[in-house]
Order: sequence, then structure tokens, then C-alpha cells
Amino acid sequence: MDRPLLSLRSALIFLLALLAGGAASGLTAAGGEGTARSLLAGLAAAGLAVPFFNRLIADEDHPRQPADIVHATTAEEKSHG
Repeated sequence: MDRPLLSLRSALIFLLALLAGGAASGLTAAGGEGTARSLLAGLAAAGLAVPFFNRLIADEDHPRQPADIVHATTAEEKSHG
């Protein structure tokens, strides 16, 4: 097997989610909550961080344009053609 298990982008997304979950868990524990609540807060933060960072970090194969530019371009094309 010459290819990696995860792409660099996926590994970065999971790493950032792990860091966000760890930070949320640590801050919850430092705030005086119990271990169970701290773990639940960390898992929830990590679960929400994965789709957040997935949308935040652009995919190299599919460059995305802001919606405003796309809508402005199609509106100009319709008015000229």
C-alpha cells in the first residue's frame, strides 16, 4: 500500500476537530463540571467541528466561489444574452 489512509485535508480536519473537542472538554472541566459533562461537551464540540472545518477548508479539486459572485455572474449573463 503506497497511498495514505487519509488525505492531508481529511487529517487536518480531524486534527482541528480533536483540538476543538479537547479545548471544550478542558474548559468545561476547569469550569467545575464533572468528568462526564466535560467529555460530553468535548464530544459535542468535536462532532460539530468536523462539518465546520470541512466547509471552511476548501477542496483542491473543486474550487468554490462565493455565492455572491456566482449569482452576480449569472445575472449579468442573463441581461446580456
